[in-house]
Amino acid sequence: MSRAALLVLADGRFPAGGHAHSGGAEAAVVAGRIRDADALADFCRGRLHTAGLTAAALAAAAAHGHDPLALDEAADARTPSPALRAVARKLGRQLMRAARATWPGEELDAFAQARPRGGHQPVVLGLTARAAGLGPEDAAHCAAYETVGGPATAVVRLLSLDPFEATAVLARLAPELDQVAERAAAAAYGPIDELPAASAPLLDIAAETHAGRPVRLFAS
Repeated sequence: MSRAALLVLADGRFPAGGHAHSGGAEAAVVAGRIRDADALADFCRGRLHTAGLTAAALAAAAAHGHDPLALDEAADARTPSPALRAVARKLGRQLMRAARATWPGEELDAFAQARPRGGHQPVVLGLTARAAGLGPEDAAHCAAYETVGGPATAVVRLLSLDPFEATAVLARLAPELDQVAERAAAAAYGPIDELPAASAPLLDIAAETHAGRPVRLFAS
């Protein structure tokens, strides 16, 4: 197991397309729900314990070796918003391109052929972690961090928030991030049907509204 591989995969400069997405933060800024660092912390905490837990569990399960096609169907069932399903597959397709170039392997190739339009990003993330020699816990931590790291970075651009404040938000969330990742990784060893399915209806509604906006800085 390579901790260096985990750093590469979790690095925001890894060409997986996440820089073009705000994780719902732009819609929250437009709606006035994020105005400062404290509101960003509340948003990230809510996202971490709902969408983040679900994504981390899917990623961990894929890294553990569960059937990725079954996991992809489970991800669909856990994503009621059509806009978010489209985003998840778009990000999964981009991540798959980067993953196959970085850690080529038969499992990645087989999933790419089965899902030519892209699989759900957390599932691809877990397969990528597995190809890199990482385990379920690593995949869960990476997915959980992406859940809050993307919005924090986006809000720096959207509100001209002090990047030191945004980083401090992530640092203060670290204990909860660890807890979510550990819970997700533990669930990965059980049946797919019993994976977490935490919901965030406000994120779903905001995603649909954001998708219809004619002018936006981020794709989601």
